[in-house]
Amino acid sequence: MSTDNIHKTVDEESSLISWDTWDGIKHTESFVLLSSVLFVLLFSYAFGRAPVVSDVFQGYHGLAITILIWSIFALGFNLLLGQTGLLSFGHAMFFGTASYAAALFAIHVYNDPLAVIVVGTLAAVALGAVAALILLRLHTVYFSIVALAIGQFLYFLAREPLVEITKGINGLEVPRSPVLGLFELEHQYGGLLGELVVNNLYLFVGVFFVAVVASITRIRKSPYGLIFKAIRENETRTAFVGLDVWRYKFAAFLLSASIVGLAGGLMAVNTQFAGVERLYWSVSGDVVVMTVLGGLGTLAGPVIGTFVFFYFKGIVNGFPTLGNYWLLLLSLSFTTVVWVYRDGIWGMTTAFTGALREPRKLLDTVTARLTGRDSTGDSHGGEN
Repeated sequence: MSTDNIHKTVDEESSLISWDTWDGIKHTESFVLLSSVLFVLLFSYAFGRAPVVSDVFQGYHGLAITILIWSIFALGFNLLLGQTGLLSFGHAMFFGTASYAAALFAIHVYNDPLAVIVVGTLAAVALGAVAALILLRLHTVYFSIVALAIGQFLYFLAREPLVEITKGINGLEVPRSPVLGLFELEHQYGGLLGELVVNNLYLFVGVFFVAVVASITRIRKSPYGLIFKAIRENETRTAFVGLDVWRYKFAAFLLSASIVGLAGGLMAVNTQFAGVERLYWSVSGDVVVMTVLGGLGTLAGPVIGTFVFFYFKGIVNGFPTLGNYWLLLLSLSFTTVVWVYRDGIWGMTTAFTGALREPRKLLDTVTARLTGRDSTGDSHGGEN
């Protein structure tokens, strides 16, 4: 064998494990789907039962289910804000409406969890279609504030005038039967499967989580998703190339409403309860914090932000003394992360891992962000 052949073989083998190869793999739909499946299978175990790791997190299975459901909520919200650039302060209206629709259907018609979730999702889509006709005529802060106003209108409507239907602040109990008459959601597994997922309820929620991640990945990579990004970057130029901007914004709004409605229906099934507090404005504020903290416009960011938010709310909140200040600690963490990395925790993570490929740039990157200067030493001044 000649030396030329040896060098050729080494080059071909090294290309298989190059950074460029990895960058190509990690952005494929298959990799994202596989990652989401592995995440669902390992998350509850690592969070609540794994040796050493769970001792650090001090989590529990019920909170893991809640985080998955709220992650779906955050992913749906991020589809609208992160992809299309429309900031809504009233997305709780879809979450709460879906919960109430699911609860009322379960109480008065049929309580199969799949049917209940479908009804909740359809109710959110119907509300989204009506709300979009009002909101998409508005821009910037007016869009955000009117969305908040609609959400609060529905909150007070459910709390007082419709109290006979919604039971006001007492809420509704949601009965649930086995899925398709076959699978009890309370059924717990033994052995390895029991260690990983515990029960059918976690698997049920996990399947929807993976489906949402796969759907959003497909949307983001499709021509439709690219048009959403074009609208976010420059709505006027997008209209100039002959695209009906309103129609695409309407589609993005309905897609977002459907995913958030799915989360609302899942929450009703999970807690077997639907309450007026899910329509309250603070729910909309919470999902904004989760999405921006984790990384706006990314796929993993909303999930990470949801985890951090509920870790503070569900775990840190229970610490002696320190728990009294969990919201202050969360606020400080949010401010610090967003100040240094406007792309949130996911942006910070990718920046550090990228810098590790070139270690000399790591310190320069952090220093530049803290001082408001780019890598060439030019100051951004007030723009930052």
